[in-house]
Amino acid sequence: MTNQKIPVRGDVPEAFTWNLKDLFASDELWQKEYEALKDVPAKISAYQGTLGRDAKTLLEYWKLQDEVSLRLERMYGYASCKSDEDTGNNVYQDMRGKAMSTYVAISSASAFATPEIMAIPEDTLDGFYVQQPELEEYRRSIYQIRRRSQHILSKEAETLLAAAGEMAEAPNDIGSVFRNADLHFPPVTDGEGVSHPLTNGSFVPLLESADRDFRRRVFETYYNRLGEYKNTVAATLNAQFKQLCFFANARGYSGTLEASLDRTEVPASVYLNLIEAVHANLDKMYRYVSLRKRLLGVETLHMYDVYTPIVADAAEVIPFEQAKQTVLEALQVLGEDYVRMLREGFESRWIDVYENVGKRGGAYSSGSSRPHPYVLLNHKDNLDSQFTLAHEMGHALHSYLSCKHQNVSNSDYVIFVAEVASTCNEILLMQHLLKKTTEKRQRAYLINHFLDQFKGTVYRQTMFAEFELEMGRMAERGESLTADVLCEKYRALNALYFGPDMVTDDGIALEWARIPHFFYDYYVFQYATGFSAAVAIAARILKEGAPAVDDYKRFLSGGCSTDPISLLKIAGVDMSSPQPVNDALKLFDELIKEMEDIV
Repeated sequence: MTNQKIPVRGDVPEAFTWNLKDLFASDELWQKEYEALKDVPAKISAYQGTLGRDAKTLLEYWKLQDEVSLRLERMYGYASCKSDEDTGNNVYQDMRGKAMSTYVAISSASAFATPEIMAIPEDTLDGFYVQQPELEEYRRSIYQIRRRSQHILSKEAETLLAAAGEMAEAPNDIGSVFRNADLHFPPVTDGEGVSHPLTNGSFVPLLESADRDFRRRVFETYYNRLGEYKNTVAATLNAQFKQLCFFANARGYSGTLEASLDRTEVPASVYLNLIEAVHANLDKMYRYVSLRKRLLGVETLHMYDVYTPIVADAAEVIPFEQAKQTVLEALQVLGEDYVRMLREGFESRWIDVYENVGKRGGAYSSGSSRPHPYVLLNHKDNLDSQFTLAHEMGHALHSYLSCKHQNVSNSDYVIFVAEVASTCNEILLMQHLLKKTTEKRQRAYLINHFLDQFKGTVYRQTMFAEFELEMGRMAERGESLTADVLCEKYRALNALYFGPDMVTDDGIALEWARIPHFFYDYYVFQYATGFSAAVAIAARILKEGAPAVDDYKRFLSGGCSTDPISLLKIAGVDMSSPQPVNDALKLFDELIKEMEDIV
C-alpha cells in the first residue's frame, strides 16, 4: 500500500485491520455494556465505611474491583481503538467520551477506598491477611496505597480530585483531535513532479527521501502550516501543565516531576541523572553529526537531513509479510514459546497495519491486553517500519505475559519498564540483521539505522525530557507557556544537543508542537532509560542464552508485582546505577567507529 493514495477507512482490506470483535462483536453489544456499567458506582459505594471492618469485606471489595477493572478495560479499549481508526468519526469519538465518563464515575465512587484502607491499623491489617489468605493476592496493591500516605487526602477531597480527572484529560484530547483530525497539510511535489500527501504519519518517511530539495520543501511545508497554529498548541500545553501543577500541589508534592514519578516508584534523581549523563556525552553526538555531514557530502547539514539514510542506495522495500517473517526469525533467540505468541498475534489480526484518512498517527500497543493486546501501526514498507513492528509487538507480548502470569491488580506494569521489552526486540532484530550481513554497503546502512536509534532514543528523547522538565518548572513558577517562549527554549536545546555542525533551521523551533508525548506526563525519559536497559538485556541474552532468556521472561511476566528497579534486576540490569546508560553510550561510540572504518 506504500506510495498509493491514502484510503478512507472503509476501503482498507480487512486483513490489514485489527479484529476488535474479540472485545465486542458489535457496537450494540458495547452499548449494552456501557448501560450495564452505570449500576457499578452504586455497588462500589455500598462498601463505603466498611473496608476496615473485617477481612471478608475487604476481600470482597478487591474482587469487585478486579471484575470492574476487566469490564472497563474492554469497554474503553474498544471505544479507544475504534476512535483511533478514524479520529474524525464523531460516533466513536462520542463512545470514547462515554467510556471516559464511565471510568471517571467509577473512580469517583471508589474515592472513599483509599483513605479507608489508609486508616486500617497495621496490626489489624496483618490480622486480615491471616484470617483471609486470599487477601495476600492484593498485598502489593494495598501497600501501593499505604506507602503514599502523606499524599492521600480526605474522602471528600479524593472524591473531588477523582471528579476532576475527566477535565484533566481535556488538553490531551484536544491536542490529539487537532493533530490527527483537524490539522491538514498541502501535498508536496518531488523533483519528478509526483505529488505526495503530507500528514503526521508521512512526514518522517518523506524526510527519508534521497531528494534533498524535496526534503527541504517537506520540512518547510510542514512547519509553515504547523506554525499557523502554534498559539493554539501552546495554549493546550499550558493547560496540560496547569492541571499537572494542580494535582501535584493538591497532593503535597514538591513539583510535577516528583508527583508523576512517585506513582511508579522511580526516584526523580533517575530523570535528572539521565539528563546529566547525556550532557556529559554530547561529544559522541557531535561526532555522529559530523560523520553524517561528511557522508552526505554537504557543506551545511540541516534538520531536514537528519532522517535520510547515509547509505541511501542500500535502502530496500520491505513488504509487511517480509517484515513479519524477519521479526519472527530474529526473535527465535527468545524461544519457541515467545515466537508462538508472536505468530498468534500476526495471524489473529491483533494489528491495524496501514494508514487511512483520519487514522491516529504513529504506533502503539494498546493498554488493553485481555483477551489479547492490539497494535496500531502506520506501516510504510521500509526498514523503520519493520523495526516499529518488532517494537510494538515487544510491548504487546510484555502485556500479554504480565496478564497471563499476574492477577488483575498486579498485571499492569509501570511506564518506567514499558519501553524495555519493545526496545530489546529492536536490538535483537538489529543484531540478527548485522549477523547475516557481510556486504559493506548494506552493513553500513544497518549500522546507520542503529546509530539513528541511539540518536533518536537516547539523545533526542533526553532532549525532549529536558524540554518537558523546563515546561514543568515554568508552570510551577507561575509562568505561561507561550508559543514564543517555547520556540526560544526549544531552539536553544536543539542547538545544544546537535552541536556546531548542524544548522538550527527556523522550523525546528516549532518541533515541540508536533510531539504528542508532551501530554503524557513525564513519559519520554523512559525511552532513553528503557533503551539503555534493553541494550544490556539483549547483550546478556546473546552472550548467555537460555539462563538470560529465562530471567528476561520472568521480568516480562512480572507486571507490577514489585517495584520497577527490582523487576529489572531480575533481568540482570541495575537501573539505580548509571552503568546501563554509560554502556549504551559506549556502544554508540563503537558503532560510530565501525561506520567510519566501513565508509
